[in-house]
Amino acid sequence: MMQQYLKELEQEPFDAEEFVERLAWRTIAETKEGGKEEFNPILLHDSFVQAIKDLTLLQERQQKKCERLEARVQDDEAIFRKEIHSLQDSNKVAVDTFQDLDGKINIVAAKVLHLGDQLDSINGPRSRVVEAQRLMTHLNEFLTPRSFSSSSISLFSDSSRIDEAADIIHKLQVIAQDLPSPRFDSVISRIKSQYDEVERALIDEFCNAQRKNDLKRMKQTANVLSQFKSYSQCIDAFIEQSQAGCLLNKDVFGHLLILCKHNYQVIKEVFSNPEQVMTKFILNMYQLQLGKYIEEKLSSKLDTYSYLKILYDLYSKTINLSNELVTLNIGSDKNLLNKLTTNVFNKYIDSYIRLEIQCLDTRASDTLHKYFESKNHQKRQIQSGGFQELRRDIQAVIGTRTNLNIAQIEDYGGETFLSEELAISILQDTKLAFQRCQLLSKPEEKAENASQILDKLLRYLLIEHIDYAIHLGLQAIPVVEGAKTPPTFYFFTVIHQSNNIIHLLEKQYTDMVVPLVKNTEKYNECVRMKRSIMEDIERKVNIGFDRCLNAIVTWVRLYLQVEQKKTDFKPDTDDIDTVASPACKGVIQYINNIIVQIKNSLDGNNVNAVLQELGIKLHKVIYEHLLQFQYSTTGIARFVRERYIYDTLRGVTCVSVSATRHRVRYHKRAYCFFAITIVCDVEIS
Repeated sequence: MMQQYLKELEQEPFDAEEFVERLAWRTIAETKEGGKEEFNPILLHDSFVQAIKDLTLLQERQQKKCERLEARVQDDEAIFRKEIHSLQDSNKVAVDTFQDLDGKINIVAAKVLHLGDQLDSINGPRSRVVEAQRLMTHLNEFLTPRSFSSSSISLFSDSSRIDEAADIIHKLQVIAQDLPSPRFDSVISRIKSQYDEVERALIDEFCNAQRKNDLKRMKQTANVLSQFKSYSQCIDAFIEQSQAGCLLNKDVFGHLLILCKHNYQVIKEVFSNPEQVMTKFILNMYQLQLGKYIEEKLSSKLDTYSYLKILYDLYSKTINLSNELVTLNIGSDKNLLNKLTTNVFNKYIDSYIRLEIQCLDTRASDTLHKYFESKNHQKRQIQSGGFQELRRDIQAVIGTRTNLNIAQIEDYGGETFLSEELAISILQDTKLAFQRCQLLSKPEEKAENASQILDKLLRYLLIEHIDYAIHLGLQAIPVVEGAKTPPTFYFFTVIHQSNNIIHLLEKQYTDMVVPLVKNTEKYNECVRMKRSIMEDIERKVNIGFDRCLNAIVTWVRLYLQVEQKKTDFKPDTDDIDTVASPACKGVIQYINNIIVQIKNSLDGNNVNAVLQELGIKLHKVIYEHLLQFQYSTTGIARFVRERYIYDTLRGVTCVSVSATRHRVRYHKRAYCFFAITIVCDVEIS
């Protein structure tokens, strides 16, 4: 129990009330375990008394333990205090000794410094005299007309002493500049000749070290050469050797980027002026290496399309290389790289737009020619104007009234002469042209070049392809000359295919053309150019729809005149079938087919507009046709039945437009009035 109390008392934080509660609950729990359910206060009292005794005993034990620990700590404290006093005394002795040594060191240092100054004052003139003597000895070798002594020969011929020889010849070159002429011309000439030999030897030494990738020796040689006139030749040799064979790699531009990264680290370690050396490195890479590579790629016998494709590819890769070099911050700013790129491609960019337009002309005309050849069609000259329209209308009227086929209509077997594949091919060519225009055009010429490309796109896709197909579609619209055969219209298919192609054109115009010409004077010009051609096409489309609708209602009128019998609404007997007449069924079936064609060929408000016009024309023809008949009481049922069918058809064709509603309501009232009049007449008779 003592151990349990000790554990509870050592818990943090200790709560006396909680301790008492736990003690009480344990006592009550022991009572319940003994099978007693009633509360026993005496047992609880005894438990508390026993706990107090245990805690008192525990307190006494802990008190004795604390006293023993305190005594032990006091003994340890006395021992450590004695040790600290002993260490302090030792430290004082060490400090005094250090101060004595420091004073002696200062005295010795002062004497050494003084002695060094004296030695330097003596050694400086002496070393200069020795250097002067050495220079005079070598100068004397150059002054004597005979050959060099063995010592001089060994100095200038020993490759291991090239640094020493360079130092000597450099100083002799400086001295030779002050020698009077012409007395010492021969000496100056011999010194200059030896100077040049040492320079060449140093450059060879640098190149050998570069081939061995010995950066330490390269740096030493470069430092020596920095005092010579041919230091720039050392840089040129480094650049030439570094860039040797850089154009033999398959990925030239990727290899050049890696080459720049690697050599920039070498340049920083070898040369004392890395920024200038790296700038020269990049200049040489662009003007010589890249210039040579680009000239080889573009100077071969290429067709215009391949030439433009390769030019765009090379220019974009060069721009990407320049951007990467700027990002890596390896010693060249963006303006310099842009100038270098412009200088390399300048002669190619000057003639770019001429070749671009020539390429578009050639490819688009060839594409159209091949397409018409595949259709066995010889392209015709488009003839348009009021005379042609008048001629066609006169032929249609004469043919209708005389039942003679004088209008020669050629429908080409239903061929529309439109191809989305051809349109996509032309759009793809112009898309690439716009991309090249964005990249290769000069900023001040970009909008002008884009407008020229757009002009070719509109010419070949809209005028030469769509407009020509619509023109042929107009000529192929049949002229109704009788009720025997209902007219077949391929013009709706032409419009459907034209609409799909124009949607593709509009998307490319928005995505490619507008960004190139916006905020420039060419924007309004491009809008006017496209709008003018589109309005002309829309005009022809409207003419075509008018012809189609006129042909439809003309056939309906002729068909009803031929097929509608006078006895349909005034039978000889009272026994009459109230279903629609065969003429009515034929018209309804034909018109339903026409409505399906219109809905499949058009979209948006165009469907409503065409169906509205068709409904109005049909309503007029049917109304005038029904007025020509006489009706009996039994024929009214068929009349009402057919009137309902025609009204249903009119509801499909005449859409909910305010003007149309007015006209439909007018005709509906006329029908009702007409029917009532017939009924009244019959009843009166």
